[in-house]
Amino acid sequence: MQITKDTLIGEALDYDIELAQFLFAIGMHCLGCPASRGESLEQACAVHGTDCDQLVQSMNDFLASKN
Repeated sequence: MQITKDTLIGEALDYDIELAQFLFAIGMHCLGCPASRGESLEQACAVHGTDCDQLVQSMNDFLASKN
């Protein structure tokens, strides 16, 4: 899976639950909430004041390191 700004949080977590660590790191602790699962990474980053490009890169680097 390639993570993008448009990837929904729920999709990312369903693909690899270990991606939650990156969301926790930006202060997003409500991952079980149905509303958060339907947000894109870009929307979550805007709310939490985080650089989305950096988050996406970190997540993709992590996934690549697992392969």
